[in-house]
Amino acid sequence: MIKNKLIKNAKKIDQFLINFLKKQDSSLLIKPMKYGVISGGKKIRSTIIFDTGKIFNIKEKKLLNICAAVECVHSYSLIHDDLPCMDNDTIRRGKPAAHIRFGEASAVLAGSSLLTLAFEIISDKKYSLDFKTKNEIVRSLASCSGHTGIAGGQDLDLKFENKKKRSDQIIEMQKKKTGKLFNFCLYAVGVVAKRKNQENFFLGTLGEEIGLLFQLADDFLDNMGSKKLVGKPVKKDKKKGKSTLLNLMGEKKAYLYANNLKRKILRKLEKHGKKADELIRTIEFILERKF
Repeated sequence: MIKNKLIKNAKKIDQFLINFLKKQDSSLLIKPMKYGVISGGKKIRSTIIFDTGKIFNIKEKKLLNICAAVECVHSYSLIHDDLPCMDNDTIRRGKPAAHIRFGEASAVLAGSSLLTLAFEIISDKKYSLDFKTKNEIVRSLASCSGHTGIAGGQDLDLKFENKKKRSDQIIEMQKKKTGKLFNFCLYAVGVVAKRKNQENFFLGTLGEEIGLLFQLADDFLDNMGSKKLVGKPVKKDKKKGKSTLLNLMGEKKAYLYANNLKRKILRKLEKHGKKADELIRTIEFILERKF
């Protein structure tokens, strides 16, 4: 069952992060950092990494650092997104947002520290990848996290509020805000597997499409989900005038678009046969999820 797989994978990443932070000098920011990255969340990006690893016969142990780094970057983005100067959200993962629990200054610094921690985790001497592979993973993660990725996407998301935008503009924004980190998830596995540049580019593009599907599912949940299951306030996109495909197209057309996107993604995975079964199950879950 997918839910059990997500819980099992999340526990592995949480334990890795707890152990990694134990080895570092203590600071007052450790508590809000742990609060942001360890407590709760599906860690679906890590599951996507493990699932993609199965396609190339890569052991989970070799991907743990990448998973932990991705969760740090994702959590940094959530902590910053929730700030009053951005989306001004007070609940995240069913509990008070980091800036509510620890104050704005500590939340900003904890988020920034999680971002830098991601690169520490990849470049760690004990992580047994060769220098060239590590370098490419670091380069890709930086590209997907900054102004060409998550940060740039969040900036567009804020600037698009209460404005009429075309579907291609919304897709570009969502591919940056959500898709780029999923791009990294698949791309990094290809780099570890020593695949050719062309195949890694294909994997990255596929990851971006999975990320867009995830964002669409998130928009459906915001519109129709329950606060208890989702773990954060719902129906906030419409109140804030967010530019989403759901708000632009309406529920029926947006769901049709999402379903067609899912089929397109699954067709691309057919060439991998049974090795892609776990990834396919996770993709099916993404669109059908209720939390």
